[in-house]
Amino acid sequence: MSEQLTLPAEARERAGKGASRALRRDGRVPAVIYGDKKEPLSVHVEEKLLAKMLSTGHFMNTIVMVDAGGEAHRTLPKDVQFHPVNSRPIHVDFLRIGEHAQITVAIPVRFDHEEESPGIKRGGVLNIVQHELELVCDAAHIPDEIHISLAGLDIGDSIHISQVTLPEGTKAAIDDRDFTVATIVAPSAVKAEEAEAAEAAAAEAEPTDEEGAESEAGAEGEAEGGDKDSDKG
Repeated sequence: MSEQLTLPAEARERAGKGASRALRRDGRVPAVIYGDKKEPLSVHVEEKLLAKMLSTGHFMNTIVMVDAGGEAHRTLPKDVQFHPVNSRPIHVDFLRIGEHAQITVAIPVRFDHEEESPGIKRGGVLNIVQHELELVCDAAHIPDEIHISLAGLDIGDSIHISQVTLPEGTKAAIDDRDFTVATIVAPSAVKAEEAEAAEAAAAEAEPTDEEGAESEAGAEGEAEGGDKDSDKG
């Protein structure tokens, strides 16, 4: 399960672009805490600490306790804006949630046991359709990642969401269709060989030019013979 993070914050006394730019120059990132039927709270957090949390790769799926002025807010990061040139974080939105609220999160998928897949052993390629799965789960029990086994899968096999074992207490956010998560596809070389074999088989089934000429000559001979018999009659 995802570990809970704690992020110290300070209340923003002034709003506006000028105030936000000044905060960023001081190594701070403007942020907003909203939701849970409470008034939005404008705060700012330390950029270095935020960047460190972002580097974990699962910041957006982690409960973050934002400590603002001695009051802890249980939140889930909902949006992080980055500078278009230097990619530094410039704003964060946090959603307040209850301890056991049902939330929708995007959880990364990890594929295991490639060595036990006959298709991959034969040169097949894992085609990942869904790198993340949107799941509905308890805010106190957010999984870090979803593990899917490739054991026994051959070229042409597909993995659908109905075949994925999800952690207890979680369910797929999309429940109106059995969508594809991944497939084992033939590599380009195998596809090319299959196409060449199909073309060769089709060519063998077609008559050659000589066979076609002989068939036409035979047909003409039969027609001429028929005409002579008719004349004799």
